[in-house]
Amino acid sequence: MNAVSRYVDNIWTTATSFFEGLSVTMSWMFRRPMTIQYPDKIAKPIEETLPERYRGILEVDIRFCIGCSACMRTCPIDVIVVEVAKHPEAGTRMITRFDIDVSKCMFCGLCTEVCPTGCLHHTPLFEGTATYIENLVLRYVDAPVEPFKLKKGEEYPIDRSGRIARARIRDYFAPPPEEFRHVPQREQRA
Repeated sequence: MNAVSRYVDNIWTTATSFFEGLSVTMSWMFRRPMTIQYPDKIAKPIEETLPERYRGILEVDIRFCIGCSACMRTCPIDVIVVEVAKHPEAGTRMITRFDIDVSKCMFCGLCTEVCPTGCLHHTPLFEGTATYIENLVLRYVDAPVEPFKLKKGEEYPIDRSGRIARARIRDYFAPPPEEFRHVPQREQRA
């Protein structure tokens, strides 16, 4: 093959590949767009279109928490902090703290798998943006709570809609309360 035939062959290959690419573009030019203009132009709430097993923001239904701390021990990046203390007067165990730092969570689901009651679960919520990162620490215990008494083989009515987490996420622009700033995390594992 001489130089002229290679030159003509290169021109032919370039032209055919150009028109092949252009034909793909043109085939999509007159179709209905696939892009969804979120959040302005959607037919129904985006949470309703997500798959059933979608892993969104974590929430805990503290009414069914037994205070076992299995979720905290399982979490590889220390997102969950659970503190259980003995009530000074009654002598019973009380859950005094249950915090989830959504800003650090990698949504792996390991914590939800080990929860014996299923009170810790992922929700369809995914809009976890905030001006202050302290607002993404969800605190589920306001006052000490007595742990749930687990009954073997019984089902519990746990709401997985994200209603509890939505109530705990602070307003996007709201500055965090003073008591939430610089809260020490639990000590790192050795």
